[in-house]
Amino acid sequence: MMDTIKIAAGPFTFTAKFETANAPKTVAKFRSLLPYNERVIHVRWSGESCWIPLGETDFGLGYENHTSYPAPGQILLYPGGISETEILLPYGSCCFASKMGQLAGNHFLTIIDNLDDLPKLGKMTLWEGAQKIVFGA
Repeated sequence: MMDTIKIAAGPFTFTAKFETANAPKTVAKFRSLLPYNERVIHVRWSGESCWIPLGETDFGLGYENHTSYPAPGQILLYPGGISETEILLPYGSCCFASKMGQLAGNHFLTIIDNLDDLPKLGKMTLWEGAQKIVFGA
C-alpha cells in the first residue's frame, strides 16, 4: 500500500503521509473510506484550523497517537465521545477543542508538501466558507 495520499482542498493540492506505525487502526479505517469526498469548514473553538464535522458517525475507534496540540498539517480524527466525530486540519496555532472543552484526536495523516498553502486554505475557508476536500484525489 502507498504510504502517501493526495488531498485536494479548494484550489490547493497537498501530499500527506499516513502515520501507520503510530495510528494503525485509524489509518486502516480511513483507507477503507477512500476516496473520501467532503467539505471542510473553519473551526469555532480550536484556533487556526479547519474541520469536517461528522456528527454521530461511529468509526469503531478509540484513541491512538492522540493529541490536543497538532502542528500545522497534522491531521486528526476525533472518534467521538463527549463531542461529535470530526476530522481536524490545522493550518496554524491550534488547541483542539469543542463547546464541551478540550479534546484529543488521533493524528493519522501528516501533510508533507505545500505547507505554505495551508494558511491560504484556512483563510479562504474562514472568509469564503466551506471548501470541497477530496482525500485520494
